[in-house]
Amino acid sequence: MKTKQKLFILKLTSILLVLLISSCSINYSFTGASISPDIKTISIDYFPNRALMVNPNLSQTFTEKLKDTFIGQTNLDLVKEDGDLQFSGSIVDYRTSPVAITGDMASQTRLTITVEVSFENTKEPEKSFTKKFSQYEDYPSDQSLDAVQDQLVNEIVDKLTNDIFNASVSNW
Repeated sequence: MKTKQKLFILKLTSILLVLLISSCSINYSFTGASISPDIKTISIDYFPNRALMVNPNLSQTFTEKLKDTFIGQTNLDLVKEDGDLQFSGSIVDYRTSPVAITGDMASQTRLTITVEVSFENTKEPEKSFTKKFSQYEDYPSDQSLDAVQDQLVNEIVDKLTNDIFNASVSNW
């Protein structure tokens, strides 16, 4: 008789455990994104380069990387306009400056890119913002900007798009 009771209790416990587990749901993301379930679409406008110093590929590179970041890290559908999340803005600064001076010359030069971003969350307007994001990379001053520009721009754009992603859809 004790064996049947133990078996019954074990079966009952198993059933309750299965019901408990199946009734619970946890929303999580490996990217840290916290997006409301009613947000389904995103629109990202072209970011023109309005900086005094112009890199002819920067606008396209930045805009496409921002799209790729959101497509790759969320389940949102990219639409041409009027997304639930909307991004617009421009590249407002692209400059080099000396940063490490040894003797009477610079040993390191810094490339800085600044982007002004307007983010509109149509479902949760309190999360909308307009702000500037800036990132940089240093390179040896004995190298020309032309020689290192493509690599530096890619690294800076990666940082910028991650900052924008985190500011708009992460709780970081």
